[in-house]
Amino acid sequence: MKKIVIATLIALGLTQPISAQKKGDVEFGVNIGYNNFSVSDAHESSDTGSGFNLGGSIDYYVSNTWSIKGKLIYDQKGWDNGYIENGVGSYITDFRLNYITIPVTASWHFGNNRNWYLHFGPYFGFLLNAEETRFSQDITDGFNGNDFGFDLGIGVKIPVSNKLKLFFELDGQGGLTDIFQQNNYSAVTNSRTSFNVGLNFLMK
Repeated sequence: MKKIVIATLIALGLTQPISAQKKGDVEFGVNIGYNNFSVSDAHESSDTGSGFNLGGSIDYYVSNTWSIKGKLIYDQKGWDNGYIENGVGSYITDFRLNYITIPVTASWHFGNNRNWYLHFGPYFGFLLNAEETRFSQDITDGFNGNDFGFDLGIGVKIPVSNKLKLFFELDGQGGLTDIFQQNNYSAVTNSRTSFNVGLNFLMK
């Protein structure tokens, strides 16, 4: 199924004409996405969990092939099948960390009609809350309020009209900072991959 989706996106990207962007253009975007996430330290990775993201973006074109993109995302992260102790025993549970994530990336637009793009750059995350799901306990105080890492993604835009484009995007984030407030071992960092679908609006 994944191969069929990828092949379809490639075909659309190669065959659909699109109005080429130019220096000074500004696009606003909205998207929804499916997240697959985990955490890892220097020795091992956790079991993955799944969630979603909701985002908005602004893309400013500094030339017809390069732009600077900023995003504001409600981003679900965490991991599955971790452990928690409540004074009685140790229990398996899932952990959910909800962030506001702000990536600031450079985007390279390529292909015959420049309808493909590759973006890369840092992201900054701000923790909204953290919860373990077995007992529905709020555990926000155990986690750092900020997250920082690197964002990398690739996508394709498909024209709907002169000012409206549908886009599909595969986006990944890798954390560089420890998610825990107190940790006597190697740093534990976030990892998240998402498949996003959204709309871009050209502002003129």
